[in-house]
Amino acid sequence: MTAEFEVIAPGRVNLIGEHIDYNLLPVLPIAIDRAIRIRARAREDARVVLASPVFGAREFELAPEIPPYPAGDWGNYAKAAGQALAARRQVTRGFEGEVTGDIPIAAGLSSSSALVVACGLALLRANQAEFDRLALMDEMADAERYVGTRGGGMDQAICLAGVEDHAVLIEFAPLRLLPIPIPRGWRFVVAGSLVKAEKSAATREAYNQRVEDCRDALRRLPVRATGYPDLLARVPGAELLRMAEEHLADRPRRRFRHVVTEAARVWEARDALVSGDAARFGRLLAESHRSLRDDYQVSHPEVDRLVDLAMESGAWGARVTGAGFGGSIIAAVPADNVNRVIGDLEERFYGPRRIKGLEGGFLLAARASHGARVWP
Repeated sequence: MTAEFEVIAPGRVNLIGEHIDYNLLPVLPIAIDRAIRIRARAREDARVVLASPVFGAREFELAPEIPPYPAGDWGNYAKAAGQALAARRQVTRGFEGEVTGDIPIAAGLSSSSALVVACGLALLRANQAEFDRLALMDEMADAERYVGTRGGGMDQAICLAGVEDHAVLIEFAPLRLLPIPIPRGWRFVVAGSLVKAEKSAATREAYNQRVEDCRDALRRLPVRATGYPDLLARVPGAELLRMAEEHLADRPRRRFRHVVTEAARVWEARDALVSGDAARFGRLLAESHRSLRDDYQVSHPEVDRLVDLAMESGAWGARVTGAGFGGSIIAAVPADNVNRVIGDLEERFYGPRRIKGLEGGFLLAARASHGARVWP
């Protein structure tokens, strides 16, 4: 195939603000220098033809309603973008392309959302369609719910809006983005736990249950609010936690406590990033991990072990990143200590586990990267 254009859509690491984007609360991710790539050319008909050297070929027709492949099939992420753009933008021309990439799969680094965005941009390019990036962020977030996960809009937003050497503060309702420079002496080490974090089957159900737990908690509080942003704007956090103790059962109370405290940590982390206060930023990461482990219950013993080892090796702070249930950790590390942290994790975590293979295992110093783009 002779390609006419190439789409590059990066993965992401969320620095802090986990499991709160679907509650329309702010998050602080970076796009990373790992990406999904599609080399493609436009077709004259409405067919999308994709080939992956790893996962095989997929082919479907654009339509406002596209029947899905079986649950968990990678082609559903392409169909998600195709159905959304056919319905909302009357996209009628398909494309054929080869899909490659270097984002670790099922690692909590948003390879799936990067694929949705990449397919969306390829379709828009094939149809010579103009678009607004903010609007496309919302459209691609809605599109991905096609696969059955009731996620928020963080992954698609940072994929499209990443800024080199910057974190991006993302607020929702309305969608607003603020790039924040990462201090020169800071680095972020990302390590895979060897436990796949796939948003399918039981994991997807557990994820969606937490979405419902958050909504149930909001309904049961003795104060009416249009949503979490409205609630947190009107009632102090300490008062909300007191109400939760009085009015919520154990599980929704734990979920609610994480949401309220994590939202506060995002704003404090923003301040720490701006002021270059590494110790404060690291403390917030550690607090976030404890909350995700104990209240939101999305960590895993292997993830917890990675976090502990990163801290013992000199990280300022570390936590599970992404949806959890396995996946990866992120550790904030002094630039002059990156090699020590990576070396210690290689020796003390990956070394003893190599007998099981390194599927899902990786170790990298992530660099904040540009957002998705299309090259002719």
